[in-house]
Amino acid sequence: MRPLKIAVTGPESTGKSALCEALALHYGTVWVPEFARTYLHGKTPPYLPADLDRIADGQRAAEAEAEKRARDFLFCDTEMTVMKIWSEHAFGMCTPHILDLYRAQRYDLYLLTDIDLPWEPDPLREHPHLRTHFFDRYVQELESAGRGYRIVSGLHGMRTQQAVSAIDAAFGTPGR
Repeated sequence: MRPLKIAVTGPESTGKSALCEALALHYGTVWVPEFARTYLHGKTPPYLPADLDRIADGQRAAEAEAEKRARDFLFCDTEMTVMKIWSEHAFGMCTPHILDLYRAQRYDLYLLTDIDLPWEPDPLREHPHLRTHFFDRYVQELESAGRGYRIVSGLHGMRTQQAVSAIDAAFGTPGR
């Protein structure tokens, strides 16, 4: 039986990685880190649309590999909604490759991280002043695509508990 795939998505600096790690620990499974961090680390700006295609491919490959090791759930830090919104903002368009991956992706639940955590500066983060704009874009994108999602908010412990409650309500407890 394949694990249920949970996408943790949302604007930058909203605790996606920390939430994935906490959920994987809670459910005794693995999570997929954001491939863009590995890809862009040490890369000299600017990045190009072709870089985003490579990041999308790397994210999907890492997810496919982690799925082999996952138990009941697989938590994915980032997915193609992030890539689509990032591409549209950075370049005013989205590559056909990312659009194809975006349309084809299937997750059992999307957890949208709220912008209520304090911004944490990081060399790879670009838009602290556009958090509301991006959060609204995620809501719009998830709703227009008909993707079931839950917003998780609050400080890390509260956020994790909200996510666990949403997952357990949607799928029951592990060992389904």
